[in-house]
Amino acid sequence: MQIDLIFKLAGLGIFVAVIKLVLDQADKKEIAQMVTLSAVLISFFWVVRLISQLFGEIRAVFGL
Repeated sequence: MQIDLIFKLAGLGIFVAVIKLVLDQADKKEIAQMVTLSAVLISFFWVVRLISQLFGEIRAVFGL
């Protein structure tokens, strides 16, 4: 398991939480929502890439 990806996701989550809190305090709720959405998309692409690698390895093991 790649532990660095877990740390990246945790760091991204902490960073986005802080940015969202600051933007909410500054009454920039729309921008805070966009930052949150972009972080979700970034983490989604990271996870999808990992799942793709997993399926590639499964194909290689079973010779599909």
